[in-house]
Amino acid sequence: MNFPPWLEQAIQVRLDEVSARIEHDPVLSRVREEKDEAFKGLFAGKDIEQTPEYTEWESRYIVSKGIENERLYMQGLRDGIQLTVSLLGQSMLEESNTKAHQPSNANP
Repeated sequence: MNFPPWLEQAIQVRLDEVSARIEHDPVLSRVREEKDEAFKGLFAGKDIEQTPEYTEWESRYIVSKGIENERLYMQGLRDGIQLTVSLLGQSMLEESNTKAHQPSNANP
C-alpha cells in the first residue's frame, strides 16, 4: 500500500520529532552514559568478547536499545490511535451531516 507523498512526509516529520525527543530523554541519556563507560572498559582486555567488561557493555547496549525501541513503539502506537480516532470522528461527522441534509422519504 502506497501512502500519498504528503502523508509520508507527515509521518517522517513526526518520526524525526519523536526521535529527537527520545535522544534528549534524561533517563535514556543516563543509560547511554553507563553503556559508553562500559564500552571504554572493553579495550583493556585482549580477547574482548570473553571479558566481563564486554558482557557489561553488551548488556547495557541491549538495555539502551530496548528503551529506545519501546519508546518509539509506544509513541507510534499513540500517534496511530490518535490518527484513527481523528479519522473516525471526521468520518462520523461527515456521515451525520449527510444524513441531516437528506430529504425524508416518508409516505403519506
